[in-house]
Amino acid sequence: MASPLLEVRIQLPKILLSDIRHDKSGFEELTNLYAKAKEYTFETIQIDMNTTAWLDADMCSSFGAILYHVTSNLNNVDLVNLQPQVESILLKNRFLSHYGKKSIVDSWKTTIKYRHFDVKDGRSFAEYVESEFIDRDEVPKMSIGLKKKFKESIFEIFSNSVLHSKTKLGIFTCGQFFPKRNSLNFSISDLGIGIRTNIKESIGINLQADEAIVWATRGSNTTKKGEIPGGLGLKLLCEFIDLNGGRIQIVSENGYFCRENSSYRASQLLHPFPGTVVNIEIATHDDVSYTLSEEISPTDIF
Repeated sequence: MASPLLEVRIQLPKILLSDIRHDKSGFEELTNLYAKAKEYTFETIQIDMNTTAWLDADMCSSFGAILYHVTSNLNNVDLVNLQPQVESILLKNRFLSHYGKKSIVDSWKTTIKYRHFDVKDGRSFAEYVESEFIDRDEVPKMSIGLKKKFKESIFEIFSNSVLHSKTKLGIFTCGQFFPKRNSLNFSISDLGIGIRTNIKESIGINLQADEAIVWATRGSNTTKKGEIPGGLGLKLLCEFIDLNGGRIQIVSENGYFCRENSSYRASQLLHPFPGTVVNIEIATHDDVSYTLSEEISPTDIF
């Protein structure tokens, strides 16, 4: 008599994801996801988003970086049980097109597209930042000279990701305009060695991860050598955010930094991020026109 067929069920690893907001709690949630997922190799990992009722779209930058890091460890990732509201925004900003789904039209034009840039794609990154972020109508008016410096500051974040973080996995960007909040958010993430490690390896200063971020935001501090200037990018962004009434957050390894209302707070996350994130929030109800204290020649650096 033939033996009955045995039904074999393979239990896939599953990680539950909660709300992802652009604040410390959101980064805690994402780094907790990474802490769990990084343990797997040669697996198909299900990211269960059944309880993700809200996801601030600019956080797709760090979310996408983490998922890419996990897949670089020879895993597959499936995003399952997405709530309709969350799925809609991730289709509009083209995040889900990286996971087998077709994007949909953003009729209200509130999204800044999710992109993954190779480290050699500096020119494409510059064009993307200009068209998707800096030239948006919601950005406060800037003089030509200040707009040039603002672009330089954003591009320096990209350059730092390439030169200092030594990432080989690329740079991840995304953003979102929130009309009800009067805010425009833009985020850049890399999968490099982190600010703390770079400072230690480059100039021998041993700091905690949060202390290292504070150090990096001071204009006179840089790990660049020779005649290449450095350190001014984050300083100018912080000064603009102070005047504008926005916010800038930086996460690197297990360090968290937030500057708003002309003051900052720094602390440590429970789990490290595998690189560095810079998240910029611009207040869009600001009707002030900005200029440099000493206007400069507006030649295009790109």
